[in-house]
Amino acid sequence: MDPPNGMLWSLYANVLVQGVLTGLVYGLMALGLSVIFGVVRVVNFAHGEFAVVGMYAAFVLFRSFGIDPFVSMLPIAAVFFVIGYGLQRTLINPFVSRPEHEQFILLVGLAIIMVNGTLMIFGPDARSANLSYSFDSWEIGAIIVDKVRVYAATAALAVAALLFAFFRFTATGVAIRACADNLVGAAVVGLDVKKLYALTFGLGLACVGAAGALMVTLTDATPMIAPAFTLLAFTIVIIGGMGSMTGAIVGGLLIGIAEAMASVLIAPSMKTMASFGLLVLVLALRPQGLLGRRA
Repeated sequence: MDPPNGMLWSLYANVLVQGVLTGLVYGLMALGLSVIFGVVRVVNFAHGEFAVVGMYAAFVLFRSFGIDPFVSMLPIAAVFFVIGYGLQRTLINPFVSRPEHEQFILLVGLAIIMVNGTLMIFGPDARSANLSYSFDSWEIGAIIVDKVRVYAATAALAVAALLFAFFRFTATGVAIRACADNLVGAAVVGLDVKKLYALTFGLGLACVGAAGALMVTLTDATPMIAPAFTLLAFTIVIIGGMGSMTGAIVGGLLIGIAEAMASVLIAPSMKTMASFGLLVLVLALRPQGLLGRRA
């Protein structure tokens, strides 16, 4: 017997809310990829691997010291910023002007090292942060909202808002935007392009580190999900528009909603199909992405 229409719509509303909240965390993860590509013009093929390292960092801090992932997100983001800055200055900067296939090999090699490193340290078993309020929720009418997802989505929005404000209202942020718009002009007026590139890469990794810390509250950490996260971030960025920060957030929301609705309307195993179906549709109708600019 089919459920009454009222119960059915209540189910859809609950799933939609969960998809929006998860999509905001997805958007923060993809935001780091979009920032790096939009300025440095290097595609970080190790993006998902950095997200998983962020998840494990939050797990270790929670398990060893009892630090809540929503608190450890801040120091993890700071450490990832330093790592990103140093990585760009030492390893990636020499490859910025090289052909794309060389950048690809470099970053894929880095991704493989990171996956196998986490596998050696933590093993293949899934690790989770079992928070005391993991199963708590608020009931708003017929909608039940998980507290953890609300906290994660709120934190993701806060980090994204800080990044938007940095690029819009600070002198360094404006200089980075100038490099993205006109690299030659930025160099001519005396901007230190290499340093700005390193700052940008650091900011991109700070976003993915924060997203990883938030993600461990929603799903278990395991080394083998890293490639899936990389693919997810690429899907979101392409849908939103390569290099568009707002597009990354919008793309994350759309993917979160598409996965959630597909899991209830079709089958949970079909959520990836829904994401790629959305990707194909956007590419067919608007190849530059929803908020991307035409080349």
